[in-house]
Amino acid sequence: MNNMARLVRDQVARVMRGFRLPFRAVSARNIHGKLIGVQMEGLSGESVSGELFQHYGFSSAPQPGAEYLVVAVGGKSSHSVVVASEDGRYRLKLRDGEVSLYTDEGDYVHMKRGRVIEVVTDDLVFKVKNKVRFETPLVEMSGDQHTEGSIKADGEIADHTRAMKKDRDIYNSHDHGGGAKPSPLQ
Repeated sequence: MNNMARLVRDQVARVMRGFRLPFRAVSARNIHGKLIGVQMEGLSGESVSGELFQHYGFSSAPQPGAEYLVVAVGGKSSHSVVVASEDGRYRLKLRDGEVSLYTDEGDYVHMKRGRVIEVVTDDLVFKVKNKVRFETPLVEMSGDQHTEGSIKADGEIADHTRAMKKDRDIYNSHDHGGGAKPSPLQ
């Protein structure tokens, strides 16, 4: 081997000694603040602290035991960032093309094939300042409905017996056996 090749090889080896390849780790605990810090254990048993990098608008705090892909910035384990996290214990079974958000408690939003979105939780609360509008030909509900305010309908309202218009017609036509019609009419 000539001198130039040996010099290049030695220089590359010197640089590589200061560089650490990405590695897998397991979550031990989170440190909540402006950024989410994580304590984790590398596969070789080493204890590593780092920062959980996340996409804008999305935030998660994985449970202990979640798996991480960790990059040591500048090759230094003391400046590690988690660039991906995974926890197969709670992940939903998906078909190709589907997407989900899920928690360890069983809550999830599942965007399924066939353009169906399923939301499963115990309580769902919307905090909306002005209005919620459903642009759909039908809204179905399997349980009771409770409304604290008024109900207004531009169309007909009906129950299992008849429509309110039919009730108005019955009321407006009664005359108590030949007396006056009700006033005012409904």
